[in-house]
Amino acid sequence: MTKEEKLVVIDSLAEQLQAYPHFYIADIESLNAEQTAALRRKCFESDVKLVVVKNTLLGKALEKVEKADADLVKVLEGPTSIMFTNVAKAPAVLIKEFRKKSEKPVLKAAFAEGCVYVGDDQLDALCNIKSKEELIADIVALLQSPAKNVISALQANAGQKIAGLVKTLESRNN
Repeated sequence: MTKEEKLVVIDSLAEQLQAYPHFYIADIESLNAEQTAALRRKCFESDVKLVVVKNTLLGKALEKVEKADADLVKVLEGPTSIMFTNVAKAPAVLIKEFRKKSEKPVLKAAFAEGCVYVGDDQLDALCNIKSKEELIADIVALLQSPAKNVISALQANAGQKIAGLVKTLESRNN
């Protein structure tokens, strides 16, 4: 590969690192052709972009977009694939589901919701991660709950007062 070709690959990876807010670094070595095709199909269905990369080129692309965290750079050994996604937990769920039938892919590291996760033992944590939108929705629901209780109580109290007034008016008319 010429220097110019390498620069094109680095630029392409850098563009993707900037275009997608989350990425996972995984090892998919030893998957046969059928398994690899199945993994790529699942990635496509989950809106995850899977790319096999050279470690040095990925390292340079990470540096270029200022995401070359020391922990991320350490995992760039051996066979490496990168999974780009807009939904932080999508690749983790995909990997976990795929590993019901295979040993791979193995998670090396992930950059999700602005945090770096290193090691395959982080897979469960990544599966349970909530997006910023989900967290905001949870907070709004928590804030709405007391307000709904107050409104319900006021409505019930108002209903009781109206019922009392109706009884009073009926007793006066009789």
